[in-house]
Amino acid sequence: MSEWRPIYEYLLMLQFPIFDIETTNFFTDTGSNDPASLSLACVCIHDSETDAYTSYFEEELKKLWPIIEKTDLLIGFNSDHFDLPILNKYYSGDLSSIKSVDLMKEIKKALGRRIGLNAVAEATLGKKKSGDGIYANVWWRKGERQKVVDYCLDDVRLTKELYDFAKTNGHIKYQDGKRLRELPLETAHWEKDQETVLTHTLPF
Repeated sequence: MSEWRPIYEYLLMLQFPIFDIETTNFFTDTGSNDPASLSLACVCIHDSETDAYTSYFEEELKKLWPIIEKTDLLIGFNSDHFDLPILNKYYSGDLSSIKSVDLMKEIKKALGRRIGLNAVAEATLGKKKSGDGIYANVWWRKGERQKVVDYCLDDVRLTKELYDFAKTNGHIKYQDGKRLRELPLETAHWEKDQETVLTHTLPF
């Protein structure tokens, strides 16, 4: 047991926040398919250091950056393609320098196609998303900001549960027609090789 203690204590020190964002507009509003053309409504995270779920509007991002800047691994669902390019617009450095795990990308790599968060969560956890991203845009335009935050936080919780399930079991589940199948994922490397992370060289 003692020979594993240094590794265990090291892993406890690492920061693995899980995040999701919602936007104020649609691609049809911007006339572009580039996620960076969209504007941030809020970003919600689970902070692995405090085990707390928090949310940030654009005017509050200065409170988020210290958490991001000490991150060892940034975790999301479709985050490399969608969330990070949007969030990166508001940061003075380059968030792509942070090592990340995008669960949707990992699923596509193993299965050959993408599966949405709701389908994966329902098959794996027996849970569904609390709504649809389209509604989040509508709530935002109606000034119902807390509804947007609550929806975003629910997605973060689902993503965290999926990540924890995959790490523990080495797979997620998905519906293939009428059959429920297991999809093995290569999870061993997700939290390894942290010496390559550039987080602590980001400009503060």
